[in-house]
This record gives sequence, structure tokens and C-alpha cells, in this order.
Amino acid sequence: MKYQSKATAVRWLMPVLLPAVFLAHPAFAQVRAKADVTCRQAGGPLEYDCIVKLINARSSEPLSGVSLTIGADMPSMPGVHHLRPAVAIEDQERGTYRAKLVLDMHGDWALQLNLSGPLRDRIVKVLRFEGGEVGEVKAGQGRKAHGH
Repeated sequence: MKYQSKATAVRWLMPVLLPAVFLAHPAFAQVRAKADVTCRQAGGPLEYDCIVKLINARSSEPLSGVSLTIGADMPSMPGVHHLRPAVAIEDQERGTYRAKLVLDMHGDWALQLNLSGPLRDRIVKVLRFEGGEVGEVKAGQGRKAHGH
């Protein structure tokens, strides 16, 4: 009798557990995005035109048709200097988005790229804005003090 009840339990659990095992496999996991961000000074001294190229992290195919907003915060002063998210507009080139950022000051800014729509993801890139020069801050590189 005990054997029969265990077999029944296994028969009932298999349709539930089997899909869970397959969905947990990395091949079935949600697509993740990678981003390349370039910004250049435009207009005023703290205005920047930014280009974001989004790709599928697995296939390296361009990610098109997502909604992208870009927020920014200064890591050296969290919550003090931050920007309202700017809406990025997709360019004619697939996976390429453009947005205008107006900063409070020069220094290191953590850009939060928020993707929504068919793909939901968040990517954080730290860029150093120094007048006309903008570059990515690599891991282990010291943060530059802000310049009030």
C-alpha cells in the first residue's frame, strides 16, 4: 500500500517538477542585455548626447523594440545628485538608442539603463564626465572626487 501511494505521488508531481527542471536550465533562462554607452558634450557645458547600443548577451544580436530609460546618480554622493530618467529613442540602426542627459556637475555618474517591454533588465555603467571628455570607469579604477 505504501509503495502504491508513493508511485501515485510521483505521478502527480512529475508534471509539476519536470518543467521546473527544464526552465531552471541556463539555456531557458531570461535573455540578458549588454550595453555599450558613448556620450559626447552637446550644447551647454553639462549637456550630453548619449548613444546606447544594446545586444543580447548570449547571441550578440542587436536588441530592438525595447523601451529604454536612463537614470543617473553620482556614486560619491548617492541621492544628492541624481537625474530623472531620460527616455531613449531607438535609432534607425537596430539596437541603437539615443538620449540627452543634463547633469548637475562633472565627475563620475552611474547610469542606470532600465529596459522594459519584451525584455526587462537593468544595466549600470559608470562613466566619468569631464567637460568634453567622457569615458567608462573600469572596475578597480578609483572614483574621481566630484567638483563643486
